Amino acid sequence: MTPDQYCQDKAAQSGSSFYYSSLLLPPERRRALTALHAWRLELDAIVGESHDAGLAHQRLDWWRAELRRLYDGSASHPVCLALQPHLGLLPQTEMAEVLEGTEMDLAQSRYLDEIGLARYCRATGGAFARLAARLLGYTDPRTLESAEKLGLSMQRVRILREVGQDARNGRIYIPVETLQRFEVPAADILQSRHSERFVTLMREQAAQARALYREALDMLPRPDRRPQRASLAFAAIQHALLDEIEASEFQVLSQRIALTPMRKLWIAWKTWLKNG
Repeated sequence: MTPDQYCQDKAAQSGSSFYYSSLLLPPERRRALTALHAWRLELDAIVGESHDAGLAHQRLDWWRAELRRLYDGSASHPVCLALQPHLGLLPQTEMAEVLEGTEMDLAQSRYLDEIGLARYCRATGGAFARLAARLLGYTDPRTLESAEKLGLSMQRVRILREVGQDARNGRIYIPVETLQRFEVPAADILQSRHSERFVTLMREQAAQARALYREALDMLPRPDRRPQRASLAFAAIQHALLDEIEASEFQVLSQRIALTPMRKLWIAWKTWLKNG
């Protein structure tokens, strides 16, 4: 199996949001973006699959060393070998910032306030979105600012979608101060107790995600909309999912809401046509 095939199997499974949003990319850009997403999934697995804190930190340390080896030309992991040809577009500092987001996941399971959550979202969502924008191509520096906003928005959607699953893993990303402001006890989320107060809280969180999405679209310079179509399609799919979540009255504590593959394909196709 080649490094590119490894990444394809890892990141671009048929039916996934990434699969549909990147389907129409030129082969070289699709390979690059697929490798970046595969790398992100490897980091996500450190948090999602390691139930031993010591082992999780060891795995993160290995990936931190592998990132250095990647830029030294001595990396060995298939994902890094697939990323190697594209390093000229990927600043090491931004790659390291994504690693910092993984470290934050290992270090804490709650956030006191919006400032702390925003810092986490910048590392896990904003930095990664900037890297993706660099691989897709741009002519205006404002496109990177737009990409960061887009990444922040999508990270917020992920948090809302996964509230129940994260709680089952002992994590609550919605800040303590926000829970207190809406009088939603953490125990309600940990025990999957749905309430009107929870719905009101989630509506505010959804509004924040949508505001970031609008800001990102407003900031994106017209000439760069075409090269950024894959990211725009991915974001459009995520925000259609947010609409479904809200329509369900945020029934995310005990079930996982998803879009059908056909719906994802249609949204991606419309986004590509709109920004062509």
